[in-house]
Amino acid sequence: MSDLNPVVHFEMGYFDRERMKKFYESAFGWKLQQLGDEMGNYVVAHTAETDEKGMVKTPGTINGGFYQKIDNPLSHAPSVVIAVTDIKQAMKAVEEGGGKILGAMDQNGNPCMEPMQIPGVGLWISFTDPENNRVSLLQPGAM
Repeated sequence: MSDLNPVVHFEMGYFDRERMKKFYESAFGWKLQQLGDEMGNYVVAHTAETDEKGMVKTPGTINGGFYQKIDNPLSHAPSVVIAVTDIKQAMKAVEEGGGKILGAMDQNGNPCMEPMQIPGVGLWISFTDPENNRVSLLQPGAM
């Protein structure tokens, strides 16, 4: 990876999963993949053609996902996911730049200030920038 840390994924919340799925499938033709309880009922959004490993074929395009919104207003706005080569270093840079690490959830669903391991994806954690935008960091694992 170069010195640039690219946006590789987007995330948006939903109140009504089936309504959200129907909208994005019919309005934009996205292919949505429902994950199970062990993945928080996350819905992966394939917005571009992907290869056998699930990676986009067209440079510059990204896929995303949807999660259940919670009472916290920070879960209500869309966010982007930035790929980094060293998540701990990136967390330090976020804090030094005036951002705030929000954390992740541990395996029991409790807040945790350490990056969360997403099986088959990599290490993930969220933060707010100085403008209070929620953003995420991802240190991709071996795909």
